Order: sequence, then C-alpha cells, then structure tokens
Amino acid sequence: MKTVRRLLYRDIVFSVFFVAAAFLALFYFIDFVDELEQVGRGGRTVWHAMMAAALELPRHFYELFPIAVLIGTIFSLARLSQSSEFTILRTSGLGPGRALRLLATLGVAFGALTFVVGDYVAPISERYGVQLQARLSGGLKIEGGAWLKERHATAEGERSYSVNVAGTTAAGLLTGIRIFEFDADGTLVSRTQAREGRVGRDGHWTLTDAEVARWPRAREPGPSQVQVQRLATLKWQSTLGADVVAAAVSPLDTMTTLELWRYGKHLIGQAQAAQRYEISFWKKALYPLACLVMVALALPFAYMHARSGSISWKVFGGILLGISFVLLNNLAGYIGLLRGWTPWLVAALPSLLYTFISMAAFTWLVRYR
Repeated sequence: MKTVRRLLYRDIVFSVFFVAAAFLALFYFIDFVDELEQVGRGGRTVWHAMMAAALELPRHFYELFPIAVLIGTIFSLARLSQSSEFTILRTSGLGPGRALRLLATLGVAFGALTFVVGDYVAPISERYGVQLQARLSGGLKIEGGAWLKERHATAEGERSYSVNVAGTTAAGLLTGIRIFEFDADGTLVSRTQAREGRVGRDGHWTLTDAEVARWPRAREPGPSQVQVQRLATLKWQSTLGADVVAAAVSPLDTMTTLELWRYGKHLIGQAQAAQRYEISFWKKALYPLACLVMVALALPFAYMHARSGSISWKVFGGILLGISFVLLNNLAGYIGLLRGWTPWLVAALPSLLYTFISMAAFTWLVRYR
C-alpha cells in the first residue's frame, strides 16, 4: 500500500502544482499588464507594477488552488486510467473505499495548505499591496466612507455615536473623520469633524484640526444657538479600537478568518448589519474544504474507460466543473446576502452540492461500469 500511495501522491501532487503554477503565471501577466497603465503616474515605475502584480499572487493561489487540485487530479487519474495502470491497481486490491480514503487524505493536506495561504500569507500580501497603492496615490479613499457605531453610558445618560472615515493617508492616519453623537432619544447632540486622526491602542482617538458643533436641547437653560469650537488637537475616548477601525477601512481580502469573526461580532453588538461579514467568515472558514470536494469530484474520472474520451476532454470537463463551482460559490454569497439566508448554509451549499454530485457519479460508475 505504501507503493500505491507513493505512486498516486507523487503523480497527483506534481500535476496539481504544475497546473497551479500555470494559473499563477497567467494571472501575474494579466495583473502586470493592467498595472502598466499606471506607470508614470504618481512616481509609479515598472518595478512598482511588478511588485503590485507579485503581491496579488497569494490571493490568486488561494482562490485558484481548489480548481488546480481538480484539474491536476483529473489529469493524473485519467492518465493512469488510459495507460491501464489504475486498472492494475484495482485488480491488485485498490478498492473504491480505499481509493477514496487515499484521495481524501491528500485532499485534507491540500485543504490545510489552502487555509495557511488564505489565512496568513494572502492577508499580509494584500495589506502590503494596499499600503503600496496608498503610498503611490497619496492615500486610500473609501467610496462613501467607512461607518462605525458604538454605544456607551456617560454621566449625561446613554450616548450613541456614528463615525464616518473618508479614507487613510500613506502614513496610516485616518482622514475626513466625522463623529455624530446622539442621546437616548436619538436626538443629535454634537458633531465633530477632523482633518486627520489616529487611534491609540488604549482606545483614545487623537484628532487633528478638529471642529466640534453642539446643539442645545430645548429643556436645557442657556443660549439656544449652536456652539462651535475649533481645536488644534482633540482627545476622544472610544471603545472603537485600532483593530475594529482597521477592519472597517480595509478591504475584505486583507482580513483573516478570526478578524472577520471578531468584526462580525462587533457589528452585531452595535446593532449593525453584519451578514456580509458573517457570510465572508463562513466562506473563508469552509473554503479549504473545497479541496476535499475537488479530489472527490475527480475520482470518478479514474473509473471511466479510456474509450470514454481522451485525457484532453476529461481535463476540459474538469475545467468546466471548476469554473461552475467558483461561479456557484460567488453567486450563492450574493443571493444569500440579498435574501437574508443563514450565513453558514450559504457558504456550505456549493460544497455540499458538488460532494453529492461526485459521490453519486462515483457510486454509479463503481456499480454499473
């Protein structure tokens, strides 16, 4: 059995990584050509284009590796089937259950690699890419701004705050900060605007060039006009820490599974819509299992007779299956977000569907072919 395992694993692993390398080379070329359009703007050079395209490779690897697993495994098993090597292995005692266990073990290893790249390598690479783009363009602009909310009790009663951040500078400072303060009745109490700001580890926001406007309440004595105060520096105590703010202003690709879970819990605690981040969390948590689904989907191709089609047709079928899985995975996320479906079910539905298809095809081929 060690010889059989060594034969299958060596052949499949080589094929999978060869397909993955081909995909990465293709996408690197596409990204590099796309970045070339920006050369000469804001001090961008060809070296910056090469770096920006290279920083996208871990994310492409994470997204494409399950498809590479499917295509590489299909190619390897179809080649073994065409040369009758897989038939010899079957007559030597490699039953369907044992073959499925062998490939499942390899699928778990591929899934572990996908998890490591997607949860550690790709987020770090994406952050460097965002920082590079921000440095070259003078900052990061967020369309519509990033909104955060918090509530806490004060000496004057319960207060709720809505914070909008327009973007970040190349140095990591927040820009275009607006803080709206509401009382327990939902009445606007004050509005704070600041040109720039920084969030400390202790939750203190240091705002620069700030303007505070306070609206008097009808039941309070004193002047009824809006009071405006301008300050060069303002300290604002908040429960919104640096990690929460970073999650709000950063793209989803830069967040790990744990960061998505924490930020989703924060949004739920502040009575904000969190389904988008919950779906992203479950998709990221379950995506490595797609490698296990892909090897199960590839196994039926080994039981097809060589006369059922050449290797090229089987590989072409594998490409179509892989593309359909990615499309369904993305489509399920958008539909689940629009329909308000359960997040974990939205993320698991494509994998469950393709696992059922692969097991049904495998069972039919083993029994009737």
